[in-house]
Amino acid sequence: MSQKQSALRSPWIRAWLGLLVVFVIANGVMLYLAFDRPGLVVDDYYERGQDYEQNMLKKKARHPGWKLKILPPRRIVVNQPAPFAFTVKDQEGQPVEVGEVMFRAYRPADAKADFELPMVADGQGRWKADVTFPLLGAWDVLVTVEHNGDEYHDDYRANARPD
Repeated sequence: MSQKQSALRSPWIRAWLGLLVVFVIANGVMLYLAFDRPGLVVDDYYERGQDYEQNMLKKKARHPGWKLKILPPRRIVVNQPAPFAFTVKDQEGQPVEVGEVMFRAYRPADAKADFELPMVADGQGRWKADVTFPLLGAWDVLVTVEHNGDEYHDDYRANARPD
């Protein structure tokens, strides 16, 4: 009896028992969450997926084959305007004039810092915007062109640096 009592007093045995208890509790929580919340959000997921695929194929067939390109500045400094340009060219490399062009900046670390602004036509299929990034670090830039109800876009990963 004294050997059992001394074994349970060992920190190694207590640590292994503690790990076992944590493992059993974690698995119990996982099982509870798995049975309590089904993974499906909608009942007609299969039909919606097929509809999405058909819509994407139709959109791809309507794509005019334009070449979109973001022309970022060499250096982006926090709280200083940075001149971004955007070009749209057709399959032969000729400039294309389209409607509205929007510049959107997404902050991966903080969604509250996201912003958007319209780009101004500069002629010959080129748009410009002076963009001021308020925070240091990585930004996902997405420039979108709307044409006949469809959106086309190009993306760029920008990095705002200190002065």
